Amino acid sequence: MIDFKKILAHAIRENASDLHLKVGSSPLLRRDGILSRLAELPAVKKEDCEAILNEVLTGPEKKKFATDQELDKGLELPGLCRLRVNLSIEQSQPRIIFRLIPSSPLSIKQLNLPAVLEKIAQSPRGLVLVTGETGVGKTTTLATMIDYINTNFAKHIISIEDPIEFLHQDKKSIVTQREIGTDTKSFASSLRYILRQDPDVILIGEMRDLDTAKVAISAAETGHLVLSTLHTNNGVETINRIIDIFSPNQQPQVRKQLAAILVAVICQRLLLKKDGSGRIPAVEVLISTALIKEKILKSQLPDIPKLMEEGKTVYGMQTFDMALLELVKGGQVSEEVALAASTSPTDFSIKLKGFAD
Repeated sequence: MIDFKKILAHAIRENASDLHLKVGSSPLLRRDGILSRLAELPAVKKEDCEAILNEVLTGPEKKKFATDQELDKGLELPGLCRLRVNLSIEQSQPRIIFRLIPSSPLSIKQLNLPAVLEKIAQSPRGLVLVTGETGVGKTTTLATMIDYINTNFAKHIISIEDPIEFLHQDKKSIVTQREIGTDTKSFASSLRYILRQDPDVILIGEMRDLDTAKVAISAAETGHLVLSTLHTNNGVETINRIIDIFSPNQQPQVRKQLAAILVAVICQRLLLKKDGSGRIPAVEVLISTALIKEKILKSQLPDIPKLMEEGKTVYGMQTFDMALLELVKGGQVSEEVALAASTSPTDFSIKLKGFAD
């Protein structure tokens, strides 16, 4: 019988982000975005997975998993770590993936995020979106911003998450964390009443559908700071995605609302460090200045990247290519890795050549 807590302890020492358990295969760890097999360990058996499920699931959760054959949950293992657990069925066999979550958020500086995120977190109202592909640290960045607010300001922070990943203890703020399926039925049902719960800051785990987008926009319009995530790759794509959620006849009004409430879009990608010591974020930052609001209103979104380049010094904005070039200049990322991650490899290669010259 495998000792999954012992494997998790090893994963923590190895600074892994995920542990995969699949029947018939040795456990696998994801480190710095790369999967590697723990070949020295025996193949996982069905009985191993069933024993783990018996340990980590409550009675109602066992019934739900048996019915739905899918389950996400947050889990605290005292003295070890916090986890997000994803359960599924593969060819009639249970499949378990553990995401390892730090016990407390790191600071914006410790995560190598742009300092302007502190200023964004101080916004009294509006909409802030953290975007990027799966696994690039969107939840971590949000948790860090929430922790910054919690540490420095007296606010009521309400989060709706599926599941809860980082646990926040009350500091200067009071934090209410609600989990889908445990504390509330759905994003839609919880968000329907959230404005009556005296929030200052609202964290929506993911702006995943029309109902969520409507409530997020409404909450931002009524004087709250709303933070959420989207699976988009840059600021312009993020704005387009939100507008496209709505029907064509609603889009002109949504464009006006978004121009009025958008505070910032933070897009990130994780890149391997040049020295092989881990990964570092490349972060695009779009701040909704008066000129950018005008471009949103006039549907002139292709003009926005140029404004971002020009707004570096005054506003702290930067495009992905600007962030990548700084990482190359600083010797943190190789030219090859930066080029592969760039939005426009052709344009970026020209900028690299200019830097080399």
